[in-house]
Amino acid sequence: MVIGNSIKYAFRPWVEGMENIPESGPAILASNHLSVSDSFFLPAMLHRKVTFIAKMEYFNTPGVKGKITAGFMKGIGMLPVDRSGARGAGEAAINAGLEVLARGELFGIYPEGTRSPDGRLYRGKPGGLGRVALGSGAPVIPIAMIDTEKIQPPGKVMPKLMRPGIRIGKPLDFSRYEGMEGDRFVLRSITDQVMYEIMKLSGQEYVDIYATAAKRQLAEAAKQEKQDRQEQEARAAATE
Repeated sequence: MVIGNSIKYAFRPWVEGMENIPESGPAILASNHLSVSDSFFLPAMLHRKVTFIAKMEYFNTPGVKGKITAGFMKGIGMLPVDRSGARGAGEAAINAGLEVLARGELFGIYPEGTRSPDGRLYRGKPGGLGRVALGSGAPVIPIAMIDTEKIQPPGKVMPKLMRPGIRIGKPLDFSRYEGMEGDRFVLRSITDQVMYEIMKLSGQEYVDIYATAAKRQLAEAAKQEKQDRQEQEARAAATE
């Protein structure tokens, strides 16, 4: 609560659609993902606890820094997930989400699976969101985080004090697909509908590939650019 209040008063995020968050009962908050701070701002502004998942390493790293990080993660409602199982973080995240929702709480999820590398909205991964929605029967509430990527861009240590925004859409009901968790076409349909609503709320350009693939492409392009530059410098040096 102390951490949430500090974030709220320091950055003063604006919020639209708060009435779409139910007063009680389980719900899935499906958000775009622009910055690591998304998991801080959204819980800080809600009147109910919302749980996001985080890798176990944030909670069991030794030393003073590790304890501070673990305390901060717990303070903002992050739930540690062990990614060492045979199916990794995906299965662990689904089980964690179902447990949170079974308690009648709010569960936060990023359908893109990772942060956007360039501020655009990428294709949602179908398994996690669809299986949690159908397995719990909880409504899915689309969320758009606005401008959070500008607060602490990659490489910047100190965050910029500015007002990010949060737009909360109307709950989506997928009860018509009950019992169809094993149908990959149904899971894809659910995810695509949620991503469409997020796109409308955020105003982001939509890219129909996964963000992980986009990150690989950007990394390969950067590697090739570095290689080309080194070759040019070598040729220039050889002609001197």
